[in-house]
Amino acid sequence: MLLTRDQILSAEDILTEDVEVPEWGGTVRVKGMSGAERDHFEAGSLKGKGKNRDVNLANLRARLVAASCVDEHGQRLFRQIDIEALGRKSAAALGRVYDVAQRLAGLTDEDVDELTEDFPDDPSGPSTSD
Repeated sequence: MLLTRDQILSAEDILTEDVEVPEWGGTVRVKGMSGAERDHFEAGSLKGKGKNRDVNLANLRARLVAASCVDEHGQRLFRQIDIEALGRKSAAALGRVYDVAQRLAGLTDEDVDELTEDFPDDPSGPSTSD
């Protein structure tokens, strides 16, 4: 059966999944991204314009988790200003939530590699560590 325009546009296709995070003492709800949200996330991973572009992998996991965690009403839990603090949380806990957020967003490791493939590693660049 071929879908109609109205069927596609009215489909409830953005999934959520609850993730148990014992390090944080409970459960986190993770929501998949719309196409526009994913484009915005990916655009946020690039800095600069034209040939002067660079990849921003700083706090990649925290940025995706912040963009994907919602409350029971579907409202985001985190704001842009929370990303640094979120990035300082347990790597194991953050990774567990990130893995679900990545899967629900349809964001593969290959997608991340594709974002970075034209950008050589620059060990002389600024450090993101404290």
